[in-house]
Amino acid sequence: MRAIQLLMRRAERLHRRYRNEGWRVYVADVSRKTFGHALSQTWNRQPLTSAAAGPRSPNHHRHRPPAMVFVAVLSLTSTIGYRFYNEPKLDVGTAAPQTIRAPFNASVEDPKTTEEKRREARTGAVPVLALDVAVNQRVQQALDQALKQGTELRRMAGTFPFVPTISLSLPTQIYLRQAEEWEWRAVLEAVEPPTVNNSGLESSTDPSLNEWLNPSNPLLNAAQQQAIAELRSYRQTIPAEDFAAFVEVIAKSRWSYPIALAALSNTITSDSEALYNATLFNLSDAEWESAQANIRQVVTRILAQGISPGLPKAILQNAVKVQVRGVVPEPAVAIAINLLPKVLEPNLTRDPEQTKLRAEQAAQEVKPVFVTAQQDEVIVKEGQVITQANFVLLDYFRLSRREINWLGLLGFGGLMTGAVGLVWVVERRFHPGLRQRDHLLLLVLTLSAPLLGIFGISSTSLPAIGLLVGSFYGSALSVAVVGLLAALVPLGLEVSWSYWLASTVGGLLGGLIAGRLRSREELALLGGVVGLTQGVAYLILTLTLNAASGPVWYLVLSGAMLHGLAGVAWSVVALGLSPYLEHLFDLVTPIRLAELSNPNRPLLKRLASDAPGTFQHTLFVSTLAEAAARALSCNVELVRAGTLYHDIGKMHDPLGFIENQMGGPNKHDTINDPWKSAQLIKKHVSAGVVMARKCRLPKAIQAFIPEHQGTMLIAYFYHQAQQQAKQESTCTVDECDFRYDGPVPQSRETGIVMLADSCEAALRSLKDASSEEALSMINKILRARWQDNQLVHSGLSREEMNQIAEVFVQVWQQFNHQRIAYPKAVLSAK
Repeated sequence: MRAIQLLMRRAERLHRRYRNEGWRVYVADVSRKTFGHALSQTWNRQPLTSAAAGPRSPNHHRHRPPAMVFVAVLSLTSTIGYRFYNEPKLDVGTAAPQTIRAPFNASVEDPKTTEEKRREARTGAVPVLALDVAVNQRVQQALDQALKQGTELRRMAGTFPFVPTISLSLPTQIYLRQAEEWEWRAVLEAVEPPTVNNSGLESSTDPSLNEWLNPSNPLLNAAQQQAIAELRSYRQTIPAEDFAAFVEVIAKSRWSYPIALAALSNTITSDSEALYNATLFNLSDAEWESAQANIRQVVTRILAQGISPGLPKAILQNAVKVQVRGVVPEPAVAIAINLLPKVLEPNLTRDPEQTKLRAEQAAQEVKPVFVTAQQDEVIVKEGQVITQANFVLLDYFRLSRREINWLGLLGFGGLMTGAVGLVWVVERRFHPGLRQRDHLLLLVLTLSAPLLGIFGISSTSLPAIGLLVGSFYGSALSVAVVGLLAALVPLGLEVSWSYWLASTVGGLLGGLIAGRLRSREELALLGGVVGLTQGVAYLILTLTLNAASGPVWYLVLSGAMLHGLAGVAWSVVALGLSPYLEHLFDLVTPIRLAELSNPNRPLLKRLASDAPGTFQHTLFVSTLAEAAARALSCNVELVRAGTLYHDIGKMHDPLGFIENQMGGPNKHDTINDPWKSAQLIKKHVSAGVVMARKCRLPKAIQAFIPEHQGTMLIAYFYHQAQQQAKQESTCTVDECDFRYDGPVPQSRETGIVMLADSCEAALRSLKDASSEEALSMINKILRARWQDNQLVHSGLSREEMNQIAEVFVQVWQQFNHQRIAYPKAVLSAK
């Protein structure tokens, strides 16, 4: 049974390795076993920089087929050199060399003039408005909340009417509830003057006072007189005990009414107006229920009719008054008129599809503009400047002499070939190893500038090209691309020189600085500088080119401002496109690497939470690798980001790795099977690749996950398996079962991370060792990786290995610096 398990495990391993790395892995594996002793001597011989060592790195430059160069030259020549292969000699604005007559009768459509008229019709089309369902729902919710608030306020004020209307009329109840305390006491005195009343108030024995409290006293207002009269009348119909309870009900209502009035202040809206006033409390419960239903009906009707954006408040209020009258109960009309304008909002929005359809219909209604000519009629006289109408007829009669300028086209193609070659030289010098997709991106960005000119768009994308190419591939390549475009596009297309040169200045400035930036905030600030520079350049160029004609200042300044805003707009476009282009073309720009290195990224936060020991290990490895990469002039940002993600696969089972066990039991002691333990350890590579792909990390970052382990041997469990094999005669140990699946490091950056990862645990274990002892131990580890052929494709040389070892020791010394030993008396002092 054990033998069957071993065979199945070996078959699975072979299938996985052949699938991942192909025949090369098998050959390397055989070579390692066959010539391992001979290769182990390379530490003291040649560095791994010869052709025999294989390709140094996938990032190093490789020979590219000429297909992309041919496509670039052909597409740029055909796009920018438009005038050379479709060039009319008699064009609009040129002088006619002779008098030209119409050879026959013709009526020819002028598409340019027709399109201008249709564009005007599209622009002047009235937009179509549509009801916004979301706004309707928001208004209904606001209305429900307001009505609910009104109901709550009325509950605080108490039931109204608080006594039956046959006992006291509604006006009397309203008066008694909101009367001042002295008025209420006076009314009670007038109702029961001879005796002590039920509220504990003594009646007055002063005849003058009793005369003043007489209901017929003209000094009392109408409400007081009516209240006294109704209370006396009701007092005579019921016993004294019932009347005392009746008075208590009134007093309770009077007590709750001021509380409800105070709560009205909490209904203040954003425009500092209250939703309700005291009139709310004067409605009966039946009137309030009816008012709520009718107010909802009015709101539904108004929303169905639609409220336009920008509608003046007075008009909306008049519309509310018209809708409310005759629908809402009369006592609640004022409340509705006050409430509805505060909850209503415009619910008509522009319908882009219908507006576009109406604009297109308006454009189609514009009849085509035709230019007619009779036979032998003069189209243009000799020396006369050709107009658009003249050119339409000349082109129709094939008298515009439109032809291909072969000599100019071939010469322009030669210039374009030289320009592409110059870009290629700059790439080889400053940014070697661009992939095919990078060349495609450069071509697409470059074509955007002439295409805008061909389609008649006056704006140019040079600022965006400078910022994007600079941030993606560095300042040198960006300056080369923008500079060559600025020189070649005016040769093939008609451009406004002042605007073109101003855009060129903005593009060159953006490309020169963008390659040094490390955040999108800095890139956004650079966009503002580019826009300002472009506006100032346009102002200077306009004043310089038009110095003799005396330009109008306000026109020049407004033009400079517009061109400056155009530069800012293109910077915004570049800033908005950059994340999408980075993902689409799998770019690892310094800005993207800085963003990926942020510890607040979800994957890194999860690593710190689920596997804290691994996270601390990652931080120390990152410190070692960054220092080594900086010393070897490698891509430090790439090393930093790649190191932070190289062990994310350990999150699949954090307790399977000793740094996360925190002194707890070792999971592998429970497993007690070195083969299973080795598979668990190896799985952190495959699981990490899956996590990286799921999180859409760049492939350059993904490469660090398998390559930092290469095909190294999991020595601990391999040794444990050998010990078990000695005790069990049927057990055989295959070294391949205990090696990672690879591949070995394919770049200097991943090679450095492998070495830093290998030395991290050993350096942590050193406490009181000297720097010489630490250097000796690191050299042993690096030599073991070299002799195990783990660095055969990394491009690292033997001399650089020595330099890496010294850097690691320096970093270790910084982490293990000595501190002053405090005296015991100081430590024990209170």
